[in-house]
Amino acid sequence: MTLRTASLYHKLLSEKGEDVKLLSLENREVWERGTAMMDMEQQYLVPAQKFIFIMPEYNASFPGILKLMIDNSDIKKCWWYKKAALVGISDGRAGNLRGIEHMTAILHYMKVHVLYNKVIISRINDEIDMDGNLLKPETAAIIDTQIEEFLTF
Repeated sequence: MTLRTASLYHKLLSEKGEDVKLLSLENREVWERGTAMMDMEQQYLVPAQKFIFIMPEYNASFPGILKLMIDNSDIKKCWWYKKAALVGISDGRAGNLRGIEHMTAILHYMKVHVLYNKVIISRINDEIDMDGNLLKPETAAIIDTQIEEFLTF
């Protein structure tokens, strides 16, 4: 559901005329600062000025692979003084609220400016269908508001 949600954000931003890239950590070698990690860093992280993190709940936080990617990146070049928006998803009731707060603290430590409007999507399987379409108009409105705020952030 994370990739489906990320693809939805990518589509919505592209429809607004934004030049966006989608980076999935699936099958990425981020557990060490090797060639693959540095290539990904140069292609995606260093050039970007803004990031939207779509984070599933995992053990009351977010998946370790995301933390590994951050830890093995060049913090100053990739993150300092850039901007981020956060989206937490889960199949439970809290929508990864704890993970969002955890990531907020990490990003602040790395001098990243975090958009105050954090989207929490609970019961994600009831919100997005198998084709990546939003099922509830109120969720679509919340996401659109976040995107509009992020574009002017």
